[in-house]
Parts: sequence; C-alpha cells; structure tokens
Amino acid sequence: MTAPKNTAPLSSLTGVIERITFHSEESGYTVARLNTGNVKQLTTIVGNFANIQAGQTLQIQGTWRDHPQYGSQFQVVHYSETKPATLTGIEKYLGSGLIKGVGPVTAKRIVKHFGLETLDIIENQIERLIEVPGIANKRVAMIQRTWDEQKSIKDVMVFLQGHNVSTTYAVKIYKQYGEQAIATVTTNPYQLAIDIFGIGFLTADQIARNVGVSPWSKFRYRAGVLHVLDKAGEDGHCYLPENKIIPSTKELLTTEEHEAEDEGILAILSEMVREEQLIKELDDELIYYKPSFFYSEKHLAKLLLQKLKASLEVDPERVKSWINRYTASRNIELSPQQYIAVLKAASEKLMILTGGPGTGKSFVTGTIVKLWKAMGRKILCAAPTGRAAKRLSEMTGVEAKTIHRLLEFDPSKMGFKRDLDNPLECSAIVIDESSMVDLFIAHSLFKAIPENCQVLLVGDIDQLPSVGPGNVLKDLIASDKIPVIRLTQVFRQAASSAIIRTAHQINQGIIPQLEKISMTAQTDCLWHPGGTEAEHGVQTICELIEHYIPKTGFDPATDVQVLCPMTRGVVGTRNLNKVLQQLINPHAPGKDELVRGDTILRVGDRVMQLKNDYNKEVFNGDLGQVMEFDHTEKEVIINFDERDVTYDYADLNEITLAWATSIHKSQGSEYPVVILPLYTQHYVMLSRNLFYTGLTRSKKLALIVGSSKAITQCQPSADRDRC
Repeated sequence: MTAPKNTAPLSSLTGVIERITFHSEESGYTVARLNTGNVKQLTTIVGNFANIQAGQTLQIQGTWRDHPQYGSQFQVVHYSETKPATLTGIEKYLGSGLIKGVGPVTAKRIVKHFGLETLDIIENQIERLIEVPGIANKRVAMIQRTWDEQKSIKDVMVFLQGHNVSTTYAVKIYKQYGEQAIATVTTNPYQLAIDIFGIGFLTADQIARNVGVSPWSKFRYRAGVLHVLDKAGEDGHCYLPENKIIPSTKELLTTEEHEAEDEGILAILSEMVREEQLIKELDDELIYYKPSFFYSEKHLAKLLLQKLKASLEVDPERVKSWINRYTASRNIELSPQQYIAVLKAASEKLMILTGGPGTGKSFVTGTIVKLWKAMGRKILCAAPTGRAAKRLSEMTGVEAKTIHRLLEFDPSKMGFKRDLDNPLECSAIVIDESSMVDLFIAHSLFKAIPENCQVLLVGDIDQLPSVGPGNVLKDLIASDKIPVIRLTQVFRQAASSAIIRTAHQINQGIIPQLEKISMTAQTDCLWHPGGTEAEHGVQTICELIEHYIPKTGFDPATDVQVLCPMTRGVVGTRNLNKVLQQLINPHAPGKDELVRGDTILRVGDRVMQLKNDYNKEVFNGDLGQVMEFDHTEKEVIINFDERDVTYDYADLNEITLAWATSIHKSQGSEYPVVILPLYTQHYVMLSRNLFYTGLTRSKKLALIVGSSKAITQCQPSADRDRC
C-alpha cells in the first residue's frame, strides 16, 4: 500500500484482529477492530489488506488520526503477521478461514490437544494432527496443502508490500504462477492483465511502476496496444483502424511523468505486426486485428461461402404437398411469409429466419423441424443459453443444448472436441437466438457443422448484438448472400399484448404511449414515472416488488427480474442488487451467509456467472441460486438449471448477485415479470435496440420505471455500428 502523504513519525502496534468491520475485495480497503491487550477498548485500524481474517496477530505501523464521525483511528501503512501466542489467539487464528479444512470446531479440538505447541506441530510435524479426534489422513493432507500455500502467499504479499503495491490480488497471483509469482511480477507484470481475471492493464501498470519497470518499456507499450484492442472487443469490435488505435493507446500510456508519442506507438505496432502479434490489413484505411480475431473472421467467411455453393435438390411440389397436408391436419394456416420460409428451408443449406415478437418465429421453426423430420433429416438444436435451449426444445420437440455443450468443450486442450476433424453427427441444425452468437462461437460452430448439413439461423435482428465481438447475424443479413426470411406480420392474438405492440412501436421509432401502473390496469405493459431522479427510481422499484407485484399474483423472489441499462449509478445493477437482496432475501436467524468484503452472499440468493468456465460448464450470463455453504471446505454450492456446481471461495469473483442484471446479460432469457428502469443518467447506453431488448425479455408483465425524457432518448439512436 502507499503511505499517506505526510511526514508524521510512524507508530507501532501489535494485536489480534477481533473482527472485520468492512473489507473490499476489489481495493483491499479495510476497517477492522484490533485487540492490543486492552480488554476494555478495541482499536479501530484502517488500511489496505489482502485476505485479512479475524484471529490474525498483526504487527502494524502507521499514524493516528481523528475521524470527525468515528473518532480515533490508526491508519496502517505497513503490516506483517506474527504467530499468536495465547491459546485463544491460536484457536481464532486456525478457525478464521485462512486454512481450508479447519473450521472453528476443528480448531478448538486441535488447540485442546496440542495447546501452545499447536503452530509448531503444524509447521514441523503436521502428520501428528491424526492424533486429534475427528481428523483423518485426508483432512491432514488438505490442511498441509493450504498451510504451505498460505506461507507462499505470504511471501508474495511481503514482496508486493515491499514495493508499495496493494496486495489485494496476491492470492490470485500465487494461484496462477505458483513459485514463479515473484519472478513474473518482477520481469513482466503486464502478463498479469492477460492471465488473471480481475486484473486489468491499469492495475498491472501500477504494479509495474512500483517494481521499477520503465514507462518506455516495450512490455508496457505492447500491453497498452493489446488492452485497447481488448476493450474494443468488449464493445463488440473485431479490429480498430490506425487512426483510432494510436490516440487511444497514447491516452492510456500517458501519465504525469511520461507522455507517450505517436511515433513510439507506431513503431510498436509495426514490431508487433512483424512478430505476428497483430495483423495489419488495408481496407479503405489501415486496420489492426489481434490474430485470433482475424483468422476466425477469415475462416468463418470461407466456411459460410462453402455452404452457399449449391442448394440441395428437392422436389418443391412434394414439399408443398407436405405443407398442405400438415396445416390441414392441424387446422392451421401459414401466412405468405411463413409459407415461403418453410418451403425454402427444405432445400437451402443455410437460411436465416428473423422477425419481432408475435410474428410466429417459434411456430415456423417448429414447422420446419417437422418438415425436416418427414424428409428423414437427423436434426440437432442449440442456442447460446440454457434457458433459450429449453424454449427451443419446447417449440420443436427435439432436445436442444447450449452451443457450448453441443460442441463438447475439452478442458485438456482448452477447445471444443467437435470441429473440422470431428464434426457433429447431423444433417440439419437449428440455432436459435442467433443475434447472441459472437464471432468466436460462430466460427467454432460452423467448423463443427458437416458440409452438407442444412443450417437454420433463427433470431431477432432488432435486439442488441452479441456481448462478444462481432455482429454476426446482422452482417450475414447485410451481405445479401444468404437467403433471409423476415417475418413482419403481427398476428391478432399476439397484437392483444401491449408488450408486443410497444416493442414494434419502438422499432418503428414511435414513442410509445404507456398506461400508468394501477391496480385496475388491464394491460401487460405499464409505466411508473418514478420521478426524474434516480433515487426515486430505487424507491419505486422497491415499492413495486414489495406491494404491487404480490397483488398481481407473482412471486417477487422467483418471477421478477430487474433489467438495467448499466452497472454503475444509483439505478445500476451494483447498487440495486444490494438494495433488492435486503428486500427480497434479507438476513434472518438461521439463514447461512458468507461475508466477503462489502459483498454478502446468502442461501437463496440469485446469482449470475460473469465468465465462461468450461470446467464447471457454467457460462457468462448463466443464472443460478445459492444453495449452501461449506465453511470448513471453503466451498459454495450453486444450482444452475437443476444442476449443482461447487465453487471454491477463491473463485467467487466469477459470480455476482443477480436480483438486477444488465439488459445485455439478459439476452436469450425470458422472465414472467421484468422491471425496466430508464433514467437520463444512463444516456450513454440509451438506444432503441436496448429498450426493445429489455422490454421483450418479459413474458407476462413489463413495468417500466423512469422519466419520459429517458424513454424519448431511446428512440433516435439506431444500432451502434461495430468494426
């Protein structure tokens, strides 16, 4: 940590951490109570700590200060851990959560058996723990592993402290690099931004400065270029033109002490191109790709062109005859657009079916699958998310999988088992919610689809594009190379839904006239002005969940999803999740929970996965529910789609509370009730397709909370272009 900017002499204290008042996992900022031996008064200490636990004995240096609200506090500048000397201290230390396999009960048994020699026994004769009742060899091995790991982590922490670097990420760094952690941090700390989830360029850059890496370092400039391209990828872009990548990198690399220059960045770009770390292309202007983006895009285009070489030879009269018999037997009628879609699906090797809500996409998809079955096709169905796959199964009668599970991820080679050499066993395949499919998933998918297999891509082109890079469905439609059927007719039954009518008004650029929320309202799409200030929106959302929604027959804990344009701000997901957790799933006697810094997880909480974890088979955007905690094994059980998944405490940065989620993360999902807060503080994100996507996630009731000005701001902007 960095010392405060003052010249006051440092004071020293030694004591046992009695309790943690506040700890931020992100920054390491901590407020704790220290017992220095004065049983009548605990000392409040404030500083940055990694993995601090009650029961630790610390030697600290710092300065005293008077806080206007909280009184006397000790501001910690440096700290080191020492072994506790008393039986109580040893017991608290062992049972604090530092050592996997030792909870408070086990700690009590160990200390009762070995007394003051406990820590020496663990350090030098750990096999003797078998003497303690209830501890078997397996538990001893687990304790030894984590004891050794803690010692190594402390070495990393001491090293980072010695360079005035926050030690918040010490555990992650050690888990990634093991004994090579210090060497990696010293040589090229920018590698951390590539390898460790949660450490970005700015954190790595701070570490680099503190360990003495030159601001002119090629490592730094290369990392800066890659960071700019990665951020562009997060915004959906596959490449950046030179006139954007240079100023963006210059802004990133320039500090008070160092001003980056265009020439230096251009030289690094050229060097990275020579070493094939980047691909440079001329397309009206000079553009730069990361190689994985370039080759995926190029090979995907090649695979798609192969699909389009020729249609399958099918007798159209036989197909028409089947359609007539099928519709007559079920007393249904296809619209002209739907009829053409089914007819073309019989012979096209690649076809796109798109359209808004109420236009019959699901009905047509199910009919096409029935036709393919009649033609003897071996059919597979898939979608980007578990929920979308479940809906696809219901509409087609064919088992559907997520695309990741369909392609069979292989952890040993960090790739999919299904590819060009091991294609899927099918002659026809449906991919639903195709607007969510990004460049890399599309590439992996088409590599695994056999050459003569028919492909039907189904999706709503007016929704937000994929969270990942590329805008595959939109680009395929815009290419004019692929047969596209766009359903536009809204059927009478669907048109009775205000959700569907409003969605189509949004797409047409019409500002919807929304009925205000009331107990007498007879429509499924309602608006609450919620005041012009975001704080009023939070209050309104809470009142709707607590009072209005239960009266409409819905369960706030299971049926309602709040969807936000952004994560930040008063009505962003971060703040709303804390508020809604306290409202829907509050602390209660007997309810188990886990406190990690300023985040609390409770049994019953709705959570979301933040990154693809192929080993767990849980993917970015998947929703789950916390089922139980194992405080001894330091594990959490989370249920995803009726499947229990085990998380180590150290991996909990991969999940977040999901009582409120972003609209982007909601793609591919549907919820009985959606609450959609729209305020002008989100003006950067407000767009037509964002409003449309959020609204159409609702199946039965949509409640829009916010200002009319924000709703109006959603209308002018069309889909933002991607490179």
